[in-house]
Amino acid sequence: MNIVGAGLAGALLAIALGRKGVPVRAFEKRPDPRLLTDDSGRSINLALAARGMRGLAKAGVLQRVLPLLIPMRGRMVHPRHGEPTLVPYGTRRDEIIYSVSRAALGRLLIEAADELPNVELQFDTTCVGVDAGSDRLELRQPSHDRNVIVELSPTIAADGAGSAVRASLAAAGLSAAREIVLDHDYLELTMPAVHGAHALFREALHIWPRGGFMLIALPNTDGSFTATLFLARDGTPGFSDLHSPAAIRQFFAREFPTAVPHLPNLVQEFSAHPQGRLGTVYVDRWHVADKVLLLGDAAHAIVPFHGQGMNCAFEDVAELDALLADTADTRIIFDEFTRRRKPQADAIAQMALENYLEMRDTVLDPAFQRRKQIAAELERLFPDRFIPRYSMVMFHPEIDYTTALARGAIQEEILAALDTGVPAAALDRTLASRLVHTRLTPLGPG
Repeated sequence: MNIVGAGLAGALLAIALGRKGVPVRAFEKRPDPRLLTDDSGRSINLALAARGMRGLAKAGVLQRVLPLLIPMRGRMVHPRHGEPTLVPYGTRRDEIIYSVSRAALGRLLIEAADELPNVELQFDTTCVGVDAGSDRLELRQPSHDRNVIVELSPTIAADGAGSAVRASLAAAGLSAAREIVLDHDYLELTMPAVHGAHALFREALHIWPRGGFMLIALPNTDGSFTATLFLARDGTPGFSDLHSPAAIRQFFAREFPTAVPHLPNLVQEFSAHPQGRLGTVYVDRWHVADKVLLLGDAAHAIVPFHGQGMNCAFEDVAELDALLADTADTRIIFDEFTRRRKPQADAIAQMALENYLEMRDTVLDPAFQRRKQIAAELERLFPDRFIPRYSMVMFHPEIDYTTALARGAIQEEILAALDTGVPAAALDRTLASRLVHTRLTPLGPG
């Protein structure tokens, strides 16, 4: 089995296949991450939630990953002025997500894959293209100044949002992809440790929501935070406005005054760090017969606002691993994988886009806060029927994304009917019971 791409999803897939005794050759265009100290240009920490943890557990590496994790119990919401407020992610103490270093996690997964005798890892090896007709996978190894041809069937493409395999299939008319790019970009900054400790509350995702844009910060194990500005590419305010040190300083002083003291290298980093694009990739065909299959971001890249890109990819790996236990027929496996996972990918893509609006805007809306309290009360009263959509996505991997999307829409209608503008304590419980029992079927223990 070939795997193109040995990033997070590709490396985890190599581990899952290798533990089954499947011979694996994984090709990665970048150098061996174990030899690097910098992962320049890529987010240095990610949010790991229950779906991703279940995927790691099924591949047998979760216990090795745990020391890398920092729990985040909720969003620490920073208004423009005044004290921040911690908004818990869920109603239970164990409903938390985890900040994890992308680089550290990537190195760990590569190490685990490399320990398996039937897994071969080749770095500095770029996919040039695939030829399904002649069953050829062409690779380029610049360090050796040579191209290598290997048999295509079967190949799993886990080579990310800019997938070379996907592009090659599209060029041959075997698949088609479209990317919807947001008009918002992102740029990363550093909030360094203070005397080796975190300058802000450690166990939270910090967020400075400002309506049409926001700043967030996730904790790192070295005491620092990685801060990310999400802002319109053009317009006012927009990245196009921030063209001078003075403009950068004025913008942050006006919009994020409480964050500025924690950004000592603001201007230097803002000027030096890359401005990244955000988008959603939709692919009409994920596989070609029994020859090649797209997985993870190669098949369904999404925007990062629900923290589910990595988690969804790890869930892909677990699903494919389960299918391999049922049959050895690659055509059946690839077809069934696509049938099962494509609707799930479409659903989380939609929810990720919707969550951006919540994070940057509605989280400060009194009506949103009131309905969140009502939702928590409904979950307490009807734990087998009412689970907030965010919780279904983040903490309940047994509930698939399509179910979370569909039930979330129904629950929003219930919340609208129950929200009379008064606190959750004054909830009409008779009406709530009738709506919940009429419209929501049981999901099991909440």
